[in-house]
Amino acid sequence: MLMRTDPFRELDRFTQQMFGGNGTLARPSAMPMDAWRDGDNFFVEFDLPGVDPASIDLDVERNVVTVKAERPTRASDADLIAAERPRGIFSRQLVLGENLDTEHIDAAYDNGVLTLHIPVAEKAKPRKISVTSKGGTKQAIDV
Repeated sequence: MLMRTDPFRELDRFTQQMFGGNGTLARPSAMPMDAWRDGDNFFVEFDLPGVDPASIDLDVERNVVTVKAERPTRASDADLIAAERPRGIFSRQLVLGENLDTEHIDAAYDNGVLTLHIPVAEKAKPRKISVTSKGGTKQAIDV
C-alpha cells in the first residue's frame, strides 16, 4: 500500500481548494475523507451530507478511484443570510496501491457518508512457500 508521493501534491490540493475550483476562501470545496486498513480490507469514507445518492458517480480506472458528487444550487431567489455549505460538483481521486483488488470494490451511501470497501488482492496476502533441501527435507518460509 506504500506508494511514491509527490511532496507538493498536498500543497497543490490545498491551494486549489482555497483559491480555485468550486469554492472560495470562505467556502473551500472539500470532500473530507478517512481511510484505514483493517486486516485484509481497506476502507475509505467520504463526507457528502445533503448529496442525492443518484448524483454520486464512482469510477475506477486501473488503480485510480474517482468520486464525483453534486449538491445542487438553491432554486430560490431568497436573500441568503449564510452560505457555508459548498454547492456544485465535487470530485476527488485516490491512487490505490497495486495490492488492492479494484475489481471487487463495494460502495454504500448512508447518512451522508459514502463508504468504499476494497479488499486486499489475493496476490498481496502473505503466504508460505515450501523449500526443499538437497537432503529431501522441507521447510516452510513465510513470504
